[in-house]
Amino acid sequence: MYSKIIGTGSYLPAKVLTNFELEKIVETSHDWIVSRSGIHERHIAADNELTSDLALQASLRAIEAAGISADEIDLVIVATTTPDQVFPSTACILQDKLGIRNRGAAFDMQAVCGGFVYAMNTADLYIRGGQARTVLVVGAEVLSRILDWNDRTTCVLFGDGAGAVVLRACETPGIIASKLHADGSHRDMLKAEGNVRSGEVQGDPFIKMEGQAVFKFAVKVLSEVVEEVLEENKLSGSDISWLVPHQANIRIMEATAKKLGLGMEKVIVTVATHGNTSAASIPLALDTAVRDGRIKAGQNILLEAVGGGFTWGAVLIKW
Repeated sequence: MYSKIIGTGSYLPAKVLTNFELEKIVETSHDWIVSRSGIHERHIAADNELTSDLALQASLRAIEAAGISADEIDLVIVATTTPDQVFPSTACILQDKLGIRNRGAAFDMQAVCGGFVYAMNTADLYIRGGQARTVLVVGAEVLSRILDWNDRTTCVLFGDGAGAVVLRACETPGIIASKLHADGSHRDMLKAEGNVRSGEVQGDPFIKMEGQAVFKFAVKVLSEVVEEVLEENKLSGSDISWLVPHQANIRIMEATAKKLGLGMEKVIVTVATHGNTSAASIPLALDTAVRDGRIKAGQNILLEAVGGGFTWGAVLIKW
C-alpha cells in the first residue's frame, strides 16, 4: 500500500510586502536582500487572519483538486510553528472549520521548516499501517507575528502562507521513501525561545538566527539526506525530475543542487515571491508546479527541508 498525492492547494495572504517597502522600516536595501536570499517580496497575513484561516483556504483548494468531500478525510496533520493558540491544536481547529465530523484524528507537527516533510512521513506511515485512508497534510505559518522588524538579518527573510496536499491509500507507487533526522545540539543556531509563564511572555519571542552557521549546516545535511534516500532506492540525481526544496534561501538551494549534480532548471523555486514560509514553503512550491503543469504523472519528485531544532529530511515521490 502506498500514499498517493491526489490533490494540492495553496493560499497566500493578500498583502504583499516588497523589499522596497522594507527599506523604509529597517536598514536594508532591495539589492542587499536579493543578493543574499533571492527574495523580492513576501506575503503578510492581515491582523485578523490566523494560521488556521490560511490553512483552511489551502485545504479547500486541495480537497477540490482531489475531487473528494472533506468528510472523507480521516486524519488531519498541520505542520506549523505559529499555531492559533497554545491548545487545542491548529489541526483540530482546521478540522472543525472544514466541517469534518467523522471523529478522525487531528494533530499538529512542530519541526519548524522541516515540519512538512515530517508530516508527510507521518501521514505515509499511518496509511501504510492501515490506520488512515485519506489524510490532509498542511503546512501553514504566520511567521510575521514572531519577527523583530528592527532586525534586518531576519525580518527580510520570512513570509506567511499555507500549502496543503491530500494523500490517499493506493496500490500504485506514490511516496516511495522518506528519511527524517534531528540534532538538538545545534538548537541555538536558529530559535524563538519565548514562552508563556504566569500570564506573561518570558524570554525573547522573536526569531534569532546565526545566518552563516545555518547556511553551512543546511547545505551539508540537505545534500546528505537526499543522497541517503537516492542510494537506498538505487537512484541518482539524473533520475529526479524535480527537486522541491524548502524555500529558505536561493543560495542554499543552488549549493544543494550543485552538490547533487542537478541543474537549477530541475529545481522548483518560489522564494523570490514567497520568502521563507517555514513549514508552508514546500507545499506552496509543490502546488505552484502542479498547477502550472511542470509536475506530471510518472515523474520522480524529491522534497527536502531543514529547520530549527535542527530537523531535516527528504521525501521521494513517484507522481
